Amino acid sequence: MRPMIASPRIRGFLNLLQLFLAAGGFLVCGGPGHAADGNALPLMFDARERLSRPDLSEVVRVRILTTVDFPPFNFADQTGRLAGFNVDLAREICTELKIETKCQIQALPFEELEKALESGAGEAVMAGIAVTPERRQRFAFSRPYLGVPARFARNLAAKIGGDTAAALAGRPVGVVRGTAHELMLKAFFPKVDAKPFDTYEAMLEELKAGKVDAVFSDGLRLPFWVAGEASAKCCALFDGPYLSEKFLGEGLSVMLRKGDPMLVAAFDQALGTLSRNGRLQDIYLRYFPNGLY
Repeated sequence: MRPMIASPRIRGFLNLLQLFLAAGGFLVCGGPGHAADGNALPLMFDARERLSRPDLSEVVRVRILTTVDFPPFNFADQTGRLAGFNVDLAREICTELKIETKCQIQALPFEELEKALESGAGEAVMAGIAVTPERRQRFAFSRPYLGVPARFARNLAAKIGGDTAAALAGRPVGVVRGTAHELMLKAFFPKVDAKPFDTYEAMLEELKAGKVDAVFSDGLRLPFWVAGEASAKCCALFDGPYLSEKFLGEGLSVMLRKGDPMLVAAFDQALGTLSRNGRLQDIYLRYFPNGLY
């Protein structure tokens, strides 16, 4: 499974920003056999590829749109300043392209981002928007710069005889009905006893109560719940991470207007350079010190 994935935008985090700020980062336990180094960011660009930088001297400004409700990717810190992985990466992209004085980072409500980009109120969006066929008809996207995996979380009271997903064969595993994670669970782990739930919250309550031994869901969202007060220390991440382009889509990308190929090429060049020189890894570890992989 290759690390070329994306995750739909994750919304409805309860006290997520408070958890992130209190913890000083993202709390993740690495799973065995799925990454050589849990802190390493898998390269999304060919290390041998060199992309040319377009001439941006005629560009008047580059407004990068984001939100304040998607921590740790984009949020307002305790001083009200925009912060997060996407925000720091946006600033680094502007520096790499030598357009710092032309760059502006603005926050809007998530539901306004697409309309704002289409209307010319911004040149790019970095806010965790999922790449879909419908959006590809309307927008252009940079190459992916980050993938978010799927993960298991288990109830610590469940007697699971092993530390890999194989030990879940025949055991009840919760998953949200009608999601990519349900399809992925059934395809990758056909021996588990999949138990679909209508909502994410209902699934976690049943896990906490011991009605299911484990759950399978988004690898970004689950660790916050496991580490937070809502779980009451009932549970832990289990094995993984699991990556799948087929089920989880492409990687997190910058969304741009379709008629601006020069700016798309510029973002690709900057992201490729930041991937090779280690600056993308530095930003990743700033917000995910224990890694996603």
